[in-house]
Amino acid sequence: MEENHKRGHWALLNPGEDNELEVFGYQTQTLRRVLCLLGSVLSFGLLRLLFYWRPQWNVWAHCVPCPLQEADVVLLRTTDEFQKYTRKKVICLYLSILKNPIDLKSGDIVADRHSVINRAVLKPELKVRCIQVQKIRYVWDNVEERFQKVGLLEDSNSCSDIHHTFGSGLGKEEQEIRRFICGPNAIEVEIQPIWKLLVKQVLNPFYVFQAFTLTLWLSQGYLEYSIAIIILTIISIALTVYDLRQQSVNLHNLVDGHNKIRTTIHTKEEGLQELESHLLVPGDILVLPGKFSLPCDAVLIDGSCIVNEGMLTGESIPVTKTPLPQVESRMPWKSHSLEDYRRHVLFCGTEVIQTKQSGPGPVRAVVLQTGFNTAKGDLVRSILYPRPLNFRLYNEAFKFIVFLAFLGVAGFFYGFGVYMYNGTSARDTVTMSLLLLTTSVPPALPAALTTGIFYAQKRLKKKKIFCISPQRINMCGQINLVCFDKTGTLTEDGLDLWGAVPVVGNCFQEVHSFTSGPALPWGPLCGGMASCHSLIILDGTIQGDPLDVKMFEGTNWIIEDSSVDFSGSGIPASSIIIKPGPQASQTPAKAVAILHQFPFSSGLQRMSVITQQIGKDHLDAYMKGAPEMVASFCRPETVPPNFKTELKQYTTQGFRVIALAHKSLKAGKHAEVGTYAREEVESELTFLGLLIMENRIKKETKPVLRELSSARIRTVMITGDNLQTAITVAKNSEMIPQGNKVILVEANEPEGFSPASVTWQLLEDTEERHRNKEICLPIQDASFSEGRAGDGYHFAMSGKSYQVITQHFSNLLPKILVNGAIFARMSPGQKSSLVEEFQKLNYFVGMCGDGANDCGALKMAHAGISLSEQEASVASPFTSKTANIECVPHLIREGRAALVSSFGVFKYLTLYGIIQLTGTCLLYWQLQLFGNYQYLMQDVAITLMVCLTMSSTHAYPKLAPYRPAGQLISPPLLLSVFLNTCFSGIVQIWAFLFVKQQPWYCEVQRYSRCFLANQSDSFFNASVDSNLTMGNGTLTPSSVLSFESTTLWPISTFNCITVAFIFSKGKPFRKPVYTNYLFSFLLLAALGVTIFIMFSDIPVIYSEMELIPTITTWRISVLAASFVQFCVAFFVEDAILQNRAFWLLIKKKWGVYSKSQYRKWQRKLAKDPSWPPTNRTDYSGQGKNGVYVNPAYEGSTPVPKVDVIGRSNEQHFWTRL
Repeated sequence: MEENHKRGHWALLNPGEDNELEVFGYQTQTLRRVLCLLGSVLSFGLLRLLFYWRPQWNVWAHCVPCPLQEADVVLLRTTDEFQKYTRKKVICLYLSILKNPIDLKSGDIVADRHSVINRAVLKPELKVRCIQVQKIRYVWDNVEERFQKVGLLEDSNSCSDIHHTFGSGLGKEEQEIRRFICGPNAIEVEIQPIWKLLVKQVLNPFYVFQAFTLTLWLSQGYLEYSIAIIILTIISIALTVYDLRQQSVNLHNLVDGHNKIRTTIHTKEEGLQELESHLLVPGDILVLPGKFSLPCDAVLIDGSCIVNEGMLTGESIPVTKTPLPQVESRMPWKSHSLEDYRRHVLFCGTEVIQTKQSGPGPVRAVVLQTGFNTAKGDLVRSILYPRPLNFRLYNEAFKFIVFLAFLGVAGFFYGFGVYMYNGTSARDTVTMSLLLLTTSVPPALPAALTTGIFYAQKRLKKKKIFCISPQRINMCGQINLVCFDKTGTLTEDGLDLWGAVPVVGNCFQEVHSFTSGPALPWGPLCGGMASCHSLIILDGTIQGDPLDVKMFEGTNWIIEDSSVDFSGSGIPASSIIIKPGPQASQTPAKAVAILHQFPFSSGLQRMSVITQQIGKDHLDAYMKGAPEMVASFCRPETVPPNFKTELKQYTTQGFRVIALAHKSLKAGKHAEVGTYAREEVESELTFLGLLIMENRIKKETKPVLRELSSARIRTVMITGDNLQTAITVAKNSEMIPQGNKVILVEANEPEGFSPASVTWQLLEDTEERHRNKEICLPIQDASFSEGRAGDGYHFAMSGKSYQVITQHFSNLLPKILVNGAIFARMSPGQKSSLVEEFQKLNYFVGMCGDGANDCGALKMAHAGISLSEQEASVASPFTSKTANIECVPHLIREGRAALVSSFGVFKYLTLYGIIQLTGTCLLYWQLQLFGNYQYLMQDVAITLMVCLTMSSTHAYPKLAPYRPAGQLISPPLLLSVFLNTCFSGIVQIWAFLFVKQQPWYCEVQRYSRCFLANQSDSFFNASVDSNLTMGNGTLTPSSVLSFESTTLWPISTFNCITVAFIFSKGKPFRKPVYTNYLFSFLLLAALGVTIFIMFSDIPVIYSEMELIPTITTWRISVLAASFVQFCVAFFVEDAILQNRAFWLLIKKKWGVYSKSQYRKWQRKLAKDPSWPPTNRTDYSGQGKNGVYVNPAYEGSTPVPKVDVIGRSNEQHFWTRL
């Protein structure tokens, strides 16, 4: 119905973004509402429940399609693979109720000509139609005929628009209009009421079916197990509600203080005015005091400030923010600043540490975004509405439950037919048929399947690994590729200053060592090291980037206290003053003032400053950054000819290298320093030299990478550091095994008539050639022989090359990624993009980073592990309190154990349902069933206790060189279920038929009185008589007592114990079953109790269990048959179905290969004699230029959506109805 795309009926919300939605317009009809209400009443609320589960049915039943501009209800549908629907009501806002009257003659409603508000207000009604979706408000744009966000300034505003339109503040009328339409500037996370959480849980489809089942069982007198399941369900729901409530409370507390900040704004009429932060609107002028927590996103227009963006980046390093330039240009302000626009933006939730006035006025900023549109709001929304990921286990588990339900339906019709044929009353026929319907789907399923994850989460907590998304633990068992950040993750956080290589007359000089010898002599290089940074004095200590701190300390200069006044020298009070310390080398400079900064950006890979020596007239500009980047801005004649060779010499040893450059500027007024364009300052520079920093590998890195390699888990490095340094760290840490080749992939954008090119260069030195003379025969696991011919080489590339290949050589990208090991100089957006590309190749990707610039990739990965405790890492699924990569194998081990446990429990519960269904169907044939205590013994003493303890087996300490099965619907598992069903069915049918052939057998239900009269054993008579008088609910007294039920009950009980044991797989993913002491004890106890009941001959036991004593030889025969079945089932499961070598042989024999994309590429490339390419250059077929757009924080331009395979659903699978 929703596909009826009438004109205006359909539109896209947030096109191209991650949260893209389709919107369909509908209008409610009164007649339809009345009919639906009547249907709900007649169905006792069932129709209403269906509408709750299926919102689209609700809309289709109540409404008719209409154009969106006329709709009072909209239906939203996600554009991902899930196609999830949401119903939203269209709200109408009337501006006529505002205090200040609106002048319709003035034209625009608000002064900003770009604002969507002007296009959203319908005149003369002054009505605005809007919807609220995931905490964001959208208004209907009457011109473009689509819903658009409000609560932000449009990106189409230019720099001059922001300064001129908003520079003097908003008027009172416009503030009121914006406040009314945009809503409050608040990130409000309501604490969900307990009753609402309870209702959501209770209305889960599985619990509704469970309620029906338990009601039926209670009506038949099956009290004990029903009460046990009710108690377990109440505990399960209570724990879930408590956990959800705690998450809601914690998140509420996290953001609560944000909404209670006192701010100062500047308005047109009243000037400075104090008000609560929730009253701020986009366009307000925010006046920044000294220390201040930002309640919104704002763009700085006057003065500069230093902020701590730890909330945003996960790294508590002060960042300098500069004002938006006041240039006359129609270009959008973000485009004018390119990817460096963030240096002008103050993000919500970050802390302003210091402010610096650029003139007589205060430091001011224009409110850019409010509420959930802000950076902090987006972070909170990512927690409230996590990206749905699709894990195959949960989808297939749902299909399995549907299959079991169909078995139950088949059982229902079987029971209905049997009882109708035998002329039973309609009431008993329906009751017995419904009982059989509920037998196949075990009510303990939800609790049993979550126990494995619960135990794994508990063990992870002991290892200081915390999880906010428990359902991802199972997914960790499938990880086959782990991406690592370098600095702070593989290597130590701190850097040691090793040396400096000055350049004089475009020639490198001798290395100056900082560990020994005199201080660095004064000169441009020393001046650059002392001034080209963003350090500040905070509470008497130097604060800033660790690299900057080490570099500055190496000069022995000091930062002057801000209380010292140099205004007499003409230096602005906002400048940072540095001067030589007692141990610094002699210098004519008494002090140096840092007048202006162009802050460091990971996208630009550089920073610059403008300085002036106190008492001198001229200005100096210094640049610091990645050597290749700095050299590209220098005059060619100042860069040494052997620059690349010298750089490679240090990077191949694992050093981190940065370069410095200098330029003299014409002296001018200090007020004009801020008007210098960055492009002007960063040009025609003189190359000063290299700074060598030592970054040591963490002691845990090499053993962990070796362990992952032995487990056949790929490891990849994604870093913002230099490519050669990354390659060296990869080799030293054994991420790249000794003797393997590294192929450098360098791609270049098209220039003029030259098309884009990609060069493949084999990196090898003399030492490598010497090592490669030795012949190495690697011992490989049989399972990895497929497609591993190319494992002797690895690709390495920079972020620039990755960008060009994505843009111009997209067909090469999967080929490179299959063997790509090192990705350097990667921006945060490129890291996220790379993780996504790996996922498209069907890899299960883990990402481990320290939180700095890794947040996007951590969220994107199947399992993101943050080593940072900053607020930015809150959205990462896993957080390790131990700041090294030892957490990665721990997580994979527990994930594998939890996954195997989930499979084992699911297989057991499937067989348990089928075993009971088979036994009950056999007894139904003669209008009988098992007794209450017989069911109770199987349901509580075995199934419930076993399922709750089966998953507590610990993970095996060593990672196996292969992953556990990730599919429920796979030949080994289906065969396991099918064959065990056959074994159980054969034994039960044999016993059912063979007991009838015994000489002492009689049909107790037909000849009960005759049977009693012919027995001489007083115990036997007492037992039978008591059973006959006890009855079974509403059924006839003879419906339980029989030789068939006496024979089938112990066999089905032994079957349950058998499958519980053989499905409790130990090695290689879990410890042996005997190490799970509680599970082993319960299993042995159940076995012992069942054998004791069989052979006890104690009247009270037989009476309560509703059994008939039989001759000892028959009991031994039943026990022997169960033992034979156990032996056969155990042999088939262990020697055949769980025999990996056997299945690999079958696959090879039948030519069955993995369908994963990366496996297909491995097989294809292994047959390609021209791959890998070395020492050659390839060109693209097209020469047209293009721009690559990075997602994540550094850009707001929409990125084309792609479907990613193999993601996990954050909800339990049984909610997917």
